[in-house]
Amino acid sequence: MASTMLSLVSASMPLQENHKGKMNLGSSDCGSFLRKEKRNPFMKTKSVGRINMAITVNASRFEGITMAPPDPILGVSEAFRADNNEMKLNLGVGAYRTEELQPYVLNVVKKAENLMLERGENKEYLPIEGLAAFNKVTAELLFGAGNPVIEQQRVATVQGLSGTGSLRLAAALIERYFPGAKVLISSPTWGNHKNIFNDARVPWSEYRYYDPKTVGLDFDGMISDIKVAPEGSFVLLHGCAHNPTGIDPTPEQWEKIADVIQEKNHIPFFDVAYQGFASGSLDADASSVRLFAARGMELLVAQSYSKNLGLYAERIGAINVVCSSADAAAREEIVSSGFFRLSSSRFLNAHLRVKSQLKRIARPMYSNPPIHGARIVANVVGDPALFNEWKEEMELMAGRIKNVRKKLFDSLSAKDKSGKDWSFILKQIGMFSFTGLSNVQSENMTNKWHVYMTKDGRISLAGLSLAKCEYLADAVIDSFHNVS
Repeated sequence: MASTMLSLVSASMPLQENHKGKMNLGSSDCGSFLRKEKRNPFMKTKSVGRINMAITVNASRFEGITMAPPDPILGVSEAFRADNNEMKLNLGVGAYRTEELQPYVLNVVKKAENLMLERGENKEYLPIEGLAAFNKVTAELLFGAGNPVIEQQRVATVQGLSGTGSLRLAAALIERYFPGAKVLISSPTWGNHKNIFNDARVPWSEYRYYDPKTVGLDFDGMISDIKVAPEGSFVLLHGCAHNPTGIDPTPEQWEKIADVIQEKNHIPFFDVAYQGFASGSLDADASSVRLFAARGMELLVAQSYSKNLGLYAERIGAINVVCSSADAAAREEIVSSGFFRLSSSRFLNAHLRVKSQLKRIARPMYSNPPIHGARIVANVVGDPALFNEWKEEMELMAGRIKNVRKKLFDSLSAKDKSGKDWSFILKQIGMFSFTGLSNVQSENMTNKWHVYMTKDGRISLAGLSLAKCEYLADAVIDSFHNVS
């Protein structure tokens, strides 16, 4: 807060009497005195009548910091809350809602929390790498309990702050041990990916992914861009339910992607935010990651439990690093490939070395991760009865989104008389649909129809109910045909 100082020139200053014997304030002598004083850069002098007021302003050291732009996704929710229209829809944030458009806490999560209360578990600090029981079950859930990478202890798993924090740990690892290496990111991608790598000072470039002409995958462009990337680049891949497009490669296309990445000696880097939530099957949604692991490739995988267990606010996830096989590494006199450039005749404990460096990065960043969400996951995934119940609930959630997707397609097809093919909506998967609407058309959706969405045309079907599909169809048709 600025402070002010009113200074009346007093007897301490040289005074001069006029011919009538009265004192003059601010006489020439006084003015000379003031001019000789050292100027205070934070003091502004203003003359009011015959009194000089000196105003001292304490300027903030932070004046040079500019206002940051609103988050393109979270800002949508803020605008939605300020809208009083009864037909408004929030299709911006990727958070599951019931048919009544209310947040949903899974029953299995409530049961896991009750178990924690019954056991009287404490709130002590976790180790830097997180809860051991969580790290064990999350790696097994991702790769499969009997996977060779698990049995051969080739996976370094560290609990992270959901998907974002896990990606950030991996980005720091890349910056520290692969200086100059570039990360290839799909165009488009989740809005926070670029922020994460920019913040970690990791260079990135884009590979083609979305084809606006077909509202589908530009597979040829994707393969071409991965081929021409500098050898040894990290290729960021969405394990399932690509965000924001909802467009995934086919199994055959995943094989081709793996071929090219191996040929170019690139390192695959998966972001798995929707395992089990996309198709309703945990195994099907992890098939892309398991394909690469089965080929013996080194890879990174970030996981999140925000969507599939609804643990949005718990910030629970993990970063997994799969290292080379012990046998192959032991043949090297000097290790200079994969995740370790260390002079050594043996490479048998690579995952331990990687984990040690991830812990080293995490310590000054956030010290250690939260325990509540980790215990929920460990309880649910580690208990056969709770695990089966979770799979049933996931199938119900995924099923509701599939029903909404089908109803939206039916409504668009019935209402739009132009003959436009809306079948691309059915070909997409997961909680999002990429509508193909432009920035201006998306603004019309919000300004006229009170449908809040990101400006790239993405809508979250998890925030849509069957009852409002026809209303949304009207908004999409109007925006697509009448706004250019």
